[in-house]
Parts: sequence; C-alpha cells; structure tokens
Amino acid sequence: MGMTSTTLKKTPFHDLHTDRGARFVDFAGWEMPLHYGSIIEEHHRVRKGSGFFDVSHMGRIRIGGRHARKFLEHVMTRRVSDMKEKTCRYSFICGADGGVIDDVVVYRFADDWLVVCNASNREAVMKHLHEAVGERTVKIEDETETTAMIAVQGPKTMDIVGKFSSEVPTLKNWSFCMKNLLILKMSISRTGYTGEDGIEIILGAKMAPMAVKLLLKENADADQSIAPTGLGARDTLRIEAGLPLYGHELRRDLNPLASGMTFAVSMDKPTPEGEPEPFIGHTALAKIAESGPDQQLVGLLVQGRRTPRQGMSVQRDGQAIGEITSGCMSPTLDQPIAMAYVKRDSCAAGDAVQVVLGSTTVDTQVTTLPFYRRPK
Repeated sequence: MGMTSTTLKKTPFHDLHTDRGARFVDFAGWEMPLHYGSIIEEHHRVRKGSGFFDVSHMGRIRIGGRHARKFLEHVMTRRVSDMKEKTCRYSFICGADGGVIDDVVVYRFADDWLVVCNASNREAVMKHLHEAVGERTVKIEDETETTAMIAVQGPKTMDIVGKFSSEVPTLKNWSFCMKNLLILKMSISRTGYTGEDGIEIILGAKMAPMAVKLLLKENADADQSIAPTGLGARDTLRIEAGLPLYGHELRRDLNPLASGMTFAVSMDKPTPEGEPEPFIGHTALAKIAESGPDQQLVGLLVQGRRTPRQGMSVQRDGQAIGEITSGCMSPTLDQPIAMAYVKRDSCAAGDAVQVVLGSTTVDTQVTTLPFYRRPK
C-alpha cells in the first residue's frame, strides 16, 4: 500500500485480515481486503459453502426523533411507513432531478431506523439528509465508525449459524432479529449482496473481532467452515446475480427506473400535507415513468475469454447503442459476462450485439438479468 496506508481508515477486523494473508486495496478511503489468495476460489466457496465478508466500510446512519418516519418518507423513493418492526427494505435516495444519490437498506427498529448506505456515498448521503430535514424534529447520527458490519453468505450459512442460534435460520428474507452474545448486542438480518442465502450482522466495533473469531473458530472442519472472502469475489458474485453497484449501474446522472429496480420506487406514495411532492425526485421520476426511461439495463454473454470493462461501447450493426457498466470473467458460468445500459428498444434478449474491446470487437448475446439464480 506504500505511504498512503496510514491515511486509510481501517475496519475493526483489519488484524484478522492481515493474519489471514489478505491483499489490501483502497476502497472509498478504507483499507479493505481484495482477496486472501484466489478470487475464483473465494467465489466458489460462497456459491457452494459459506463466505465471510467484512462490510464495515458501508455507512450506517441512525435516524430518530419525533418526525423520523415522515422524514424517511420524504427522502426515500420507497414507502417505509408500512414497514413492520424488525424488517428491512431496499430503497433509493434521489435528487430533485430523479438522479440516484445512493441505494440504501432501511432497517425498522422499535424507536428509530437505521439506513445502510454505500461507503463512497456516506458523506453525500449525510449532507443530503441534513439539507432535507427542514422544520422536522429529526436526529441523524453517523454510527459507521462505532459499529462493524459483516456478511455471511452461501448455501451452508444457515446450517452453520444454526449451531449458534435456532432463531436466525427461521428469519424471513428482509427481516432481522436482535441477539446478545455474551455482552455483545447485535442485529442479524437475512439480507445480502451475492445472490445466495445469508445474513448480515451489525454490532459494536470494540467487541466485533472477538465475536467473529468465535464464529470462524467454531467451524474448524473445512466442510462447515466460513471462508474469509474479499471485495474481489463480492464483485463477481453481485455481477452474476445482476445486482447494481453505485458508480457502475447506479450514478447521480442516472435514474433508478432505467436500472429496472422499479420495485424500490413507490410512485403511488401520497403527498404529505405541506409537501410539494411525495418524495424528493418524485416529480422528475413521474415524467420519466410516463414516457419510459430512454435506457435499459441488460446482461451480455460474451464470446471468447476477454472481459469487457466499464465504459466500453456496445454496438449493433456498427451503430453505438450503449456502454458497459460492469464486467467480469464469471467463475460460475466460466465465460465473460457484462451488464450494460443500452438505448431502449435497441435490442432484446437473444439478440447479437458487439462490444468494442480496444481495436477489436467481440460478439455478445443479450440476456435478461440475473445471469445466476440460486437453486431453490
């Protein structure tokens, strides 16, 4: 990492990563493990077994106060008022122009809420929230550096976690429970970003390494062990699952309707009394929804072994129709795959299009997302 490593933030699990031979990378100002040896092996472990990810770099913002619920309705594209306690929901935070400031997960606690945002957008989200408070009585607290967050993902996760807790394997998707481990209080949600079943745990930063060592140590036998997994495999897993990443499929200059994640935009939200629109960005998004977004997100199955990269041009009959947002060599499919924004109605699933790779073009086939669905 050279001279800059002292300026990067470290998560509470930094020593654990070092002990396990992690290769670190600067991610949004945090020193994060890219891999512990082989991205492909780590990827397969998550698809077939269970993998542990440190996601403590993600922002965790506590929202409380008398008007917390109304405030969240104002800043979230998705309805949150009907959320039951101990459930989570995926949503967008948009600007007035309908552009995505971030995609987030909202947790509903008894007395307040938690918003989990992307590491690279934490400051932008905090700024936006503070600017949007207005006359409301709302308390906004950044808990990112006083807490830690891990994800445990893969088909064997629930068997392994079931040894610690009988309740966790019974959780429904997008719900969470509160647990005490010795003197440690934590929330455990059935959520993830890999296309596999799994959980995400949020807990206090000071005691977090002890809890994780316990989790990893308890499962010494290889078949039932949780393999440490870096950001490299997290990216290949989410691309296979067709999940958007901020800075790639989601950006400030893109609207969420183009991404296909329309379930997270409640266009039918009522407008609260005294408000100009149901949520920030609604007016702009309603206009886009009326005529339909001018771009659509598609998957591409790529011939050969070369991987398309973000920004590369997608063409049909020699005409540019869009560009690549993410690409990787898919370990599960053993071929290059990519996601791309293309002009609406310029192509459909099954069509042949080309990607410009430097001085050559490579044939690709348009496909619907995701590339991978976990077996039922």
